[in-house]
Amino acid sequence: MAGEAARGKIDAVSSEPSASIVIPTRDRPDYLAVTLASVIPQAERAKAEVLVVDDGVDPGTAAVTERHGARLIRPSAHGANAARNAGIAAALGDPIVLIDDDIEAPPGWLGALLDGAANTPDCDVFGGPIHARLDGGGPRACGREPAPITTLDLGPADRDVALVWGANMAIRRRALELVGPFDETLHGRGEEEEWQRRYGAGGGRVRYLAAAGLDHRRNRRDSTLRRLSAAAYALGRTARRYDVRKGQAPGLVGELRVLAGCLWHTVRRRCAVGLVLAAHAAGRIRQVLSGPPS
Repeated sequence: MAGEAARGKIDAVSSEPSASIVIPTRDRPDYLAVTLASVIPQAERAKAEVLVVDDGVDPGTAAVTERHGARLIRPSAHGANAARNAGIAAALGDPIVLIDDDIEAPPGWLGALLDGAANTPDCDVFGGPIHARLDGGGPRACGREPAPITTLDLGPADRDVALVWGANMAIRRRALELVGPFDETLHGRGEEEEWQRRYGAGGGRVRYLAAAGLDHRRNRRDSTLRRLSAAAYALGRTARRYDVRKGQAPGLVGELRVLAGCLWHTVRRRCAVGLVLAAHAAGRIRQVLSGPPS
């Protein structure tokens, strides 16, 4: 009996995944399908588990998750941080890898992320490059402005950095136990930054892994000027709220100055991406005029 119990414990330990990949999603099964198709083979090779946290109502999410063999979790609250917390609570592996539902991970991405974590045992938070990919090319760009969706490129070498982004981020469980969960009152800009600042305030290190890059996608429909601008406007409002929370928000005149600069850039460079940047600035101004968030 004692030998059987011992064997049972060994089997339980050996069956624990090497890592847990948590993917918050909301009513975007087409995006999720691309993400899972790129991630699941890598997870199988690494003996990692994949958890999809469904914050929406589209039945296609469950169907896509089941088809790719991932585990489906339903959070009790709404928002990306609530989904991250629910996925972390259900995860069995360590580290926990957070990605978005609109990424595509090239072969070798997960291996580079896990190898980087294994080779830096005194660091608990890791992230890699995030490259913008607009199917159909997106609106005309002059090349001087940043991409109209979230990216991260901190160079070709691994190094300690202040922040990485939640679309491509790994965290050891001990850091989560020390710092606590993600702040579920935050929506949009600042969601993962606020957690990392708490972690850094306690002396924690964030490590950038240059080989662990992935693509941040927008399909052809979502790469239009209209849709990119609408998303930028909404993000601008959340960015302003987060800056107010940090005590780093400029005054209305400063916000108007940024908007004017974006419009001038659009005209001078004949750059349609400048209109996306202007939409972001307009969202910030709208938030100023709305007054403090309730």
